[in-house]
Amino acid sequence: LRSICNPAENLPPAPVASTKTMVMEDTLTITPLGSGQEVGRSCHLLTYVTPSNPPATCTLLLDCGIHPGHSGLHALPFLDDVPDMSAVDAVLITHCHLDHAAGLPYLTERTNFRGRVYMTPPTRSISGLLLGDYLKLTADGDEANVLYTEAELRSCMDRVELIDFHQVIVLPCGAGSSGGAAPTSIKFWALNAGHVLGAAMFMIELGGSLGASSSRHVLYTGDYSTEDDRHLSAAEPPDVRPDVLIVEATYGVKVHESRQERESRFTGTIDRVVSGGGKCLVPVFALGRAQELLLILDEYWEANRQRLGKVPVYYASRLASRALKVYRTYVNMMNIRIRSAMDITSNPFAFKYIRNLKSVDHRSASGEADGLLDDNSGPCVVFASPGMLQSGMSRKLFDRWCTDPRNGVVIAGYAVEGTLAKEIMNGTVGTEVMTMSGRRVPLNCIVDYVSFSAHVDYVQNKEFIHKTDPSHIVLVHGQKDEMGRLKAALTETYRSLPQDKRPTIAMPPNLYPVKFTFNRRRSAKVMGKLASDPF
Repeated sequence: LRSICNPAENLPPAPVASTKTMVMEDTLTITPLGSGQEVGRSCHLLTYVTPSNPPATCTLLLDCGIHPGHSGLHALPFLDDVPDMSAVDAVLITHCHLDHAAGLPYLTERTNFRGRVYMTPPTRSISGLLLGDYLKLTADGDEANVLYTEAELRSCMDRVELIDFHQVIVLPCGAGSSGGAAPTSIKFWALNAGHVLGAAMFMIELGGSLGASSSRHVLYTGDYSTEDDRHLSAAEPPDVRPDVLIVEATYGVKVHESRQERESRFTGTIDRVVSGGGKCLVPVFALGRAQELLLILDEYWEANRQRLGKVPVYYASRLASRALKVYRTYVNMMNIRIRSAMDITSNPFAFKYIRNLKSVDHRSASGEADGLLDDNSGPCVVFASPGMLQSGMSRKLFDRWCTDPRNGVVIAGYAVEGTLAKEIMNGTVGTEVMTMSGRRVPLNCIVDYVSFSAHVDYVQNKEFIHKTDPSHIVLVHGQKDEMGRLKAALTETYRSLPQDKRPTIAMPPNLYPVKFTFNRRRSAKVMGKLASDPF
């Protein structure tokens, strides 16, 4: 009777409900495929794995360059060590220099990479020119060293997608896998790196599609400069604090001279050589620092025109006229000095004293040699590529001029181990060097090194790292000894902080992965027996 009169007494007890929180571990693995404890062939594999069923994986390549000190396949990053290149979602190219971009056509055309390719508009324009020139230089030598054809280079450039500074790209992950719809995505945007026209740092957001609290940020600087120069603005600091900072260590703990001191030494050495009747060679890459140095020297020649105005200055490059067109196109991405000059003149890169030169061994109408290889042609200055004297026009002139003590060579950029530029920087007068023809000749000319390579020095690097305040630092793009000294110096600067506030600092060699784990909390409302059981 009681049950009939009170039916509620027959109902089962209400289910217990509660909210459970699960702690999940996402993992980020960074593996240098190049520029790990070396300078050259920059390429880094980023793999981000989120636990799920099946696990969600995002994979990126950062840069894909060649090593200027090696040739052929040996110059490439260790791409064969990537387990499945078809699973790589995208490659982000920071800038146009060969050690960051020249391996890209090999990646896109001769591997099973099926991902996307991103770079800024100037980087695409300049890379097409530089890689084409690089291809011609390698084709002039051993055919076994040619990594791709002109057709493959064009096909690669056609795949490039453009990204402007501060433009946000959202890219689904797993595009190269067979798992169907992508369970998560990558978000990234480009920041001005200041190193060369179009150079970018990339801020990468991982795990953001799982919720704001789950997102992790990685900042990859590539090569960067925090110093304003004659045509480029300094690198911009990010507005997001990165969990991981992948940063160059090119100059270790070295501190640059002031810009005024460097410019004075650069122009002074050149002046001394030509005033003594000699020829001065400045090895440069066709685009990049060359334009900065030409601006400096043209200004110096104008200031000393009565004494130096008749001494010819040549820009010996097959790309000279095309390079200036690129610079005119992207003048809006340069600093206020150049933009203001553009308002006054039609082209601030229309130099008064610089002449373009396509050949160093032209002949007069009578057939007599009157080119730069003629020892009696008088004093002159020649900017010629490549910048590390491996081959090409700069090497041809060096081989001819290096034995004469009146002549000079000014190395104005970073020189990689294994290149002739690095060799002569460490040499002394009388040291023998090998010419391209295989002869050993004495190095009698003046050799000076003045760094205009637009990389941060120790003080600038340390300040940038402290401003970004990362939880983890990964050092790349530096020789092992320089990198080790930088790591030790950074470690010392953080010693005053509590242990749990100090960032970790890694300097992995090539193919040595660095793994980070990030806890992610996930809440769910559960009912019934599960509500009373621990996970």
